[in-house]
Amino acid sequence: MEKDVSGAEPRLLDGESEIFLSELQHLLFCERQWALIHMEGEWEENYLTATGTDVHQRVHSNEKEFRDGVLSVRGLPLRCVRLGLYGVSDAVEFYQSSDGVRLPQRRGRWTPLPVEYKRGRGAGGMADKVQLCGQALCLEEMLQVSVPVGVLFYAQTRRRTEVTLTKDLRDLVERLCCRARSLLQSGVLPPPEADKKCKSCSMKDLCGPELRGRGQTRQYVLNTVEAIIHETA
Repeated sequence: MEKDVSGAEPRLLDGESEIFLSELQHLLFCERQWALIHMEGEWEENYLTATGTDVHQRVHSNEKEFRDGVLSVRGLPLRCVRLGLYGVSDAVEFYQSSDGVRLPQRRGRWTPLPVEYKRGRGAGGMADKVQLCGQALCLEEMLQVSVPVGVLFYAQTRRRTEVTLTKDLRDLVERLCCRARSLLQSGVLPPPEADKKCKSCSMKDLCGPELRGRGQTRQYVLNTVEAIIHETA
């Protein structure tokens, strides 16, 4: 197995590469960022990624907890063979219900609720939702049970946001899985796209969004040379 350079779960090196759950978020946010990390093996940490990693490490510190009738399992291995998705959950909460699944050493039936922990105040939007939906699809296949909703927990606000896992969201996850494999098979790095979201991206220096177009490339090189001259003067 190979450990992902961004600290994600190990990738199983078999005939058809599996897709990390975290890759869904990267791919939807920016195809070039995804390709730099998962095709080129590049990774740069910044404040945002470091605090996000810290949040996940705290979440995974405990494995199981039962409180107020809710069973919380942290760090649960997840896999969806149909989509080739693979990863580890932040947390899965199990609630007693008549149409749930039976769990070892537990009475009754239980319905799973995936919970994804994020830094920030909830500005992740669709990128956060697709990662959560990917976890739900894994749980549905593994447990043969319906998972209609999930929860996003944002560390800065300490609030839970319930997400309905619609058909459109599920279809988007499937398209992202297909797109990831298509890019992997092509071996072609997507071109940079200068965007306002680039300012907070840890991969900005490696990506070079300023390099779009021949004229922009020339200006970027001139600016870089000028900066070096000023630094050494």
